[in-house]
Amino acid sequence: MSRLLASIALLGVLATGASAAEPWQDAIATGLGKPGTAMPGGVYRVGLPRTDLTVTLDGVQLKPSLALGSWLAFVRHGGGNEVMVMGDLVLTEDEVSPVMKRLVENGVEITAIHNHLLRASPSTLYMHISGHGEPGKLATVLAGALGASRTPFGGETAGGSPPSGKTEPASAGEGPVPAKATAPDQALDLDTAAIDVAIGRKGKVNGGVYAVSVPRSETPKDHGMTVPEAMGSAIAINFQPTGGGKAAITGDFVLTVDEVNPVIKALRANGIEVTALHNHMLDDEPRLFFMHFWANDDAGKLAKGLRDALDRVKVAKG
Repeated sequence: MSRLLASIALLGVLATGASAAEPWQDAIATGLGKPGTAMPGGVYRVGLPRTDLTVTLDGVQLKPSLALGSWLAFVRHGGGNEVMVMGDLVLTEDEVSPVMKRLVENGVEITAIHNHLLRASPSTLYMHISGHGEPGKLATVLAGALGASRTPFGGETAGGSPPSGKTEPASAGEGPVPAKATAPDQALDLDTAAIDVAIGRKGKVNGGVYAVSVPRSETPKDHGMTVPEAMGSAIAINFQPTGGGKAAITGDFVLTVDEVNPVIKALRANGIEVTALHNHMLDDEPRLFFMHFWANDDAGKLAKGLRDALDRVKVAKG
């Protein structure tokens, strides 16, 4: 029933003229039951924020756009009608196995399962995926797999019932990627101009969070294909205001092997906790490691600490 309602909602969106620009994108939107957004690099990206979850960490209730943004990013593959998908699925512990079962049975690869944060309640895990196929069929497979979780599709939930006492509506967001601004900078209780100066990049407001994306100097590849920023190849830094000029920060640094420990040392020297280090891809070039972090402190101080870490990384010129 929820999938039927999601499909009806999608038809309503398409009827208003908000359909995807190309037929392969329309096929993905129809298969998933939710439209996405055309992004730079030929990427069609669908955000599926876990607005059903209420997750707290060190007394901070996390906005979905800070650290709970599931997403699927599609790009055309080869000269035919196939697409490649990469994604990051935010799942509760009880959702991991049923979602994985459906993905594996339908030929979608699992490339990583890990934490991003420590001490969060309830605990959330992050499943990275990779696959290719005909757009509509692949999207239908992904929708079916997510149907084994409680991931919301628009106003409806794909499947299951929420954990007792752990859910309530929250603001939407698409996760740590370049995002369309949803409110003017001054709507946040943050000096975003100072953050921009410290980090050396201009961020954007996204679902109550100030998101900064920093691309690497080289464009990574996976299975020989270029991985644009919108498919998760850029460093992501997110600030969520916590009052009094403070902010909770999280995100991930995208690092080559020689950058890993210099960045760890820089973050820790600036009071920023390193919470995870892992891969997202299996056949990437260069070999990349993704480092997640957390802190809740003066936003200006944290921005300077993050810049100190960025100075240890080969990033693109701003």
